[in-house]
Amino acid sequence: MNTQGGATRNNGGVAVTLAELEAFLAREFPQAFGPGRPHAVESIGPRIATVRLDAGEEQLRPGGTISGPAMMGLADVAVYVALLGQIGLVPLAVTTNLSINFLRKPAPGALYADARLIKLGKRLAVGDVGIRGAERDDLVAHCVATYSIPDRA
Repeated sequence: MNTQGGATRNNGGVAVTLAELEAFLAREFPQAFGPGRPHAVESIGPRIATVRLDAGEEQLRPGGTISGPAMMGLADVAVYVALLGQIGLVPLAVTTNLSINFLRKPAPGALYADARLIKLGKRLAVGDVGIRGAERDDLVAHCVATYSIPDRA
């Protein structure tokens, strides 16, 4: 798996570099990606991606833990990144379903979402996501998300 500026190829020959993906996300989602923003793509590969959330005060909830909506957003983004790494830069791929189980209270700080596509069809993709804290040991949340893939002319 080459994730440092080289091509990440799927079985169909689609290639997206990590740099192309990062530039796309910073342009299309400037609220989340780019310098000074909370999300960063750690790696991409065939049907997989890891995305980091540097949770700051705005992602915390009372009790000093990272909020559920922040973790749901991270899981959603991770599946989107895995999908785009596989099919190319298709901005109108959208979430159609997302189910998350919160397993334990994550400490404030970085979270990592490891996504893998478990189904990739012409119109739908299903991804599985494990979210871990900075120690990257036990899962703090598990998510399954479905994406709708638009027609590609």
